[in-house]
Amino acid sequence: MLKYLRYIIIILLVLSISLLVYKYRRLAPSPQNIIENVIPVPTTIEESGLPNIHQIKTTFVPQAPEKNWDEPWQDACEESALLTVHYYYQSLSPPLSTIISDLQNIFSFETKQGWGSDVNINQMATISAKLWGYQSKIIDNPTLTDLKTYLAQDIPIIVPANGKTLYQENTHFKSGGPWYHNLVILGYNDTKQKFTVHDVGTQFGPYFQYSYQLLLDSIHDFPQSNHKEDIDLGTPRVLILLK
Repeated sequence: MLKYLRYIIIILLVLSISLLVYKYRRLAPSPQNIIENVIPVPTTIEESGLPNIHQIKTTFVPQAPEKNWDEPWQDACEESALLTVHYYYQSLSPPLSTIISDLQNIFSFETKQGWGSDVNINQMATISAKLWGYQSKIIDNPTLTDLKTYLAQDIPIIVPANGKTLYQENTHFKSGGPWYHNLVILGYNDTKQKFTVHDVGTQFGPYFQYSYQLLLDSIHDFPQSNHKEDIDLGTPRVLILLK
């Protein structure tokens, strides 16, 4: 009798465990429905009136969407930076095919203007105005406060830069980094003393971080000599697109 009772108890325990597992599987969310709960980073307001931390989130636009680095993709950082800001203002997150098509439309416009594969900030401002109707503001010799002031208003910033300088903190670039490069600043963190950017030049570029001073030191518009190697002679300036 005790032997049968033991079997009955074991069977009941197995059934109980099976029932609990079934209920858990029904209640547990499927992977695609899981919402990541990220604890917000606490911010403080500085004496300047700016928060010490700010972050813009938007679609990442790689300059070589299909990982083909032949021309025109080799020099498509300016166009990708422009599209990054355009998609942000339009709240777009398009598929790869649309990104490629939009980049090709910009290439076509530049060809009609008789421009080369590298365009400067004034030309980028023209592209944004003619294709999408944006107004723009160019800031010469931008300071850290200048950049933070726009970012705190959820206004991303297009930065032309010396990629050789950026390579000091972003070794994902090949050949020591490009002479002339463009990226988009999306945020800053005073605690870390770093900017957050979409660096369109590498697959590791989304929300990449550069230290304040390094990024500021890298900022140079395309040089008037039209030689990339003269990038450090280009005026330090950034481009703001305004809706």
